[in-house]
Amino acid sequence: MTKFSRTWWGDRFIKALEAFTDDNRLKRGRSYASGGKVKSFEIEQNKITAKVRGSINPYFGVYKEPTYNIVIEITPIAKTRWHEAIQKLSAKASIVSRLLLNEVPENIEETFTHMGLHLLPHSSKDFKTSCSCPDYANPCKHIAGVYYLVASQLDTNPFLLFELRGLSKTELQEKLATSPLGKVLSTALDEQELSIEPCQSFYTKPEKQSVNQKPNLREFWLGSKRLPSTVAESNDSGVSAILIKKEGNFPIFWRKDHSFIATMEELYRRIKTKNQSLM
Repeated sequence: MTKFSRTWWGDRFIKALEAFTDDNRLKRGRSYASGGKVKSFEIEQNKITAKVRGSINPYFGVYKEPTYNIVIEITPIAKTRWHEAIQKLSAKASIVSRLLLNEVPENIEETFTHMGLHLLPHSSKDFKTSCSCPDYANPCKHIAGVYYLVASQLDTNPFLLFELRGLSKTELQEKLATSPLGKVLSTALDEQELSIEPCQSFYTKPEKQSVNQKPNLREFWLGSKRLPSTVAESNDSGVSAILIKKEGNFPIFWRKDHSFIATMEELYRRIKTKNQSLM
């Protein structure tokens, strides 16, 4: 069976739809999505438009493959309520850091629920759908097929959840970046990365230097200055492995179904465990 979502938010999107959609039509919609029946679909703010190929059925007099037009509108959150929600989100460091790193925290829906709002689909009232096919049911299998493709888009663009509720990614990140917690992380994210320069050798080339005076053996072995008894800790951004986490769980180059960040965390854990045995 084709897996349409690799992230928890995409999976939750599908499960929410399955809770209030006919199971048979969802199964047929899944086959439509995996079988390439959806010719095209576009997402603009909270509105999704698509063209889906229908089936030839001589029994009903359909001898030529039809194309059906689909429109899905998701109920947006009012601007005033978004302002309240962003204030709540900005007060939580774990949420701010992960949103600025292109991830959606697992507990983000709790913040919306406490305010009487929902980021993920909650009921059939969240959707206003239409399809030009003759099926009396709504949502039909064609609409269900588009649902699954939207869920797959959520993997690479988690901010689509916010856009479908009426808030763009740019606006969200700008508002989060102006909060006290957001300013700290934004500074670290905006730091210029070192450019890669070509090198002819992997080893440092020794250089000769003239010595004006004879070196003191004591200074040679012990140094001219006493080392400090304590080492001051550096002021980090508070987010470990920030370069790895910057592109989220599923960066463009990552083609596997499991999380890239989780894979790197396991790699570093194994390296750290191995090094401990040498200390």
